Amino acid sequence: MIRLTRLNRQPLVVNSDLIEFIENAPDTVITLINGEKVVVLESTEEILEQIVKFRQRLLPTSLGSLPPIAAWSGAQRDGEPETSK
Repeated sequence: MIRLTRLNRQPLVVNSDLIEFIENAPDTVITLINGEKVVVLESTEEILEQIVKFRQRLLPTSLGSLPPIAAWSGAQRDGEPETSK
């Protein structure tokens, strides 16, 4: 989730996974995957920075919860042929 500001200065929190695209026309317009459009004060660059920071905060958490690759069912090393048992 990222924090943005509507043109009327009201704060808004957006699920960045639902953003389809962002355009400057001349205001910053965010189009969500459901077709809804949101006009915000932040620039495209500021929004992208917020998305990257948000995902960087999530990455260590999600990676820490994964089991080691060797524990995955059917995992094999690159270049090794699959063996039948």
